[in-house]
Amino acid sequence: MTDDLGAPLGRRTDKPNKTRSRVDLRRLPLARSLFGLVALIILALAARILIADDPQGGRPIAEVAVSAARTNDIAEAVATEPLESSPSVTTTDLITDSGSLSITTIGDDVPDADSLGSSIGAASLTEFGVLPDLVEETQNGPIPQMGPDGATPFAAYARASITPASANGKPLVAIIMTGMGLNESGTLDAIAKLPDNVTLAFAPYGRTLQRTGGAARAGGHELMLEIPLEPFDYPQNDPGPQTLLTGQTARTNLDRLYWLLARLGGYTGVVNHMGARFTASAADFTPVMEELGTRGLGYIDDGSSNRSLAENIAGKNKVPFRRADLQIDATPSRAAILSALSDLEKEAVDKGSAIGIATALPVSIQTVAEWARGLEERGLMLVPASALMTTP
Repeated sequence: MTDDLGAPLGRRTDKPNKTRSRVDLRRLPLARSLFGLVALIILALAARILIADDPQGGRPIAEVAVSAARTNDIAEAVATEPLESSPSVTTTDLITDSGSLSITTIGDDVPDADSLGSSIGAASLTEFGVLPDLVEETQNGPIPQMGPDGATPFAAYARASITPASANGKPLVAIIMTGMGLNESGTLDAIAKLPDNVTLAFAPYGRTLQRTGGAARAGGHELMLEIPLEPFDYPQNDPGPQTLLTGQTARTNLDRLYWLLARLGGYTGVVNHMGARFTASAADFTPVMEELGTRGLGYIDDGSSNRSLAENIAGKNKVPFRRADLQIDATPSRAAILSALSDLEKEAVDKGSAIGIATALPVSIQTVAEWARGLEERGLMLVPASALMTTP
């Protein structure tokens, strides 16, 4: 310590400072070192790209053996199906409930149906499936109307059949299958499976209604059109676009009706889709029923609402009418549907005739098709819905 005190000012002593011989890590140039390391990595990658011959650029590669054999059963079936020389028809692949493949072929008369039921015979129809004299062109498309000679679409498009008056007491049963046209393959499957006396009611929203409607006419089925009407819980329960509503002006509802009527051609009349509130309102329902009467169309009440005024209003406007007796697939199972069909038979025996309503579910279509095969053996006859409608 005396040496330090005695040393001249500004000069260091000869005694070494041991503390300064240690490395001070805080003074190392860490940032420069890291920057240099990153630069070296970049240079290495650039050299790798320039020197190495790798066209995939380091992407992951997986080698898969390619086989020419088909593994898709549907594709195989379609590919091996022989083509017709004039393919005006389509072969549609349908998967049944059991998962097996079935091919339904529609003939050359689709969609150009030149015959519509036995009541028209060889009468020429337009490509829309209507008789030229029974159609009015509107901004929405062609809609039905009475002919200049008083002919009605109801009578013209009805499938020829015996009626209760000509059945000699034999009980008659009609089935209306609703919800047709929403699924093309399902609709074509129903057309192929169901007896031609089953009436098909088409929803107005299908994208291929002209094609499926033509297929139904070519298959001999009688057609109806579903119209959406306001239920009590609307809009929580919405039947669909262009629903006819209470509280609207008559003009508004008629404009919506015209839009609906133009979706399909060649039908005998309409059947309600929902509509418990609308069919209970005489002020709203009457103008619609008047229009149906003026145009020569029939009306089927699906029987879902006890408040419906349809029968009374239809009678005042000379609209062919019938109320359905039973919803046969309220429980969509084979056993439940067969039980409901048995009840429908009893209804027909007691009253002389009965109409059942079903939806186009695969189980409903299959069960109705099986049930209908033995109907005549049980002493009943299946007829189109128009045969059981009261005509003015």
